[in-house]
Formats: sequence, structure tokens, C-alpha cells
Amino acid sequence: MQRADINRVRASVHQQCGSSVMIQLDRGRNKVDVQRGVIQNAYPSVFTILVDDEREGNPPQLLSFSYTDIITRDIRMKLC
Repeated sequence: MQRADINRVRASVHQQCGSSVMIQLDRGRNKVDVQRGVIQNAYPSVFTILVDDEREGNPPQLLSFSYTDIITRDIRMKLC
């Protein structure tokens, strides 16, 4: 993993702040969660996504991820 890769991912996420995304979280042991959220903020080391799980009746959650999570494919994002 190179510094240029992280900078490219960081710039891409920062550019998409406020956008609605579909995230696929790899929880390990063949467990995968798919949720819809909005990218809230992009910080130097992490970014945050506000997930509103309406069908389960849960309150909105603010999740944070590092940019290396995208590079290592622990999280996959797609714009909605």
C-alpha cells in the first residue's frame, strides 16, 4: 500500500461528502452487512457515515472508517 493510494482514496471520499452511499461491511467469518448512509465528514485519518436503518427501527448511527478499510476491501462503497 502506497501513500499515493491513500491520498487518492482520501480525495475521492472528501469530494463525495454529503452523498448517499450503499456500504458493504465485511464483518469476518463470511458475515456481510449492507447498509445505506450518507458520508458526513472526511478527516485526515478517518471518514464518517451516518447510517439510518429505517426498516429495523433503530436510531441513526454514526460509523467511522479509515481510508485503508477501502483499500483492503473491509468496506466497499457505491454511490446511490
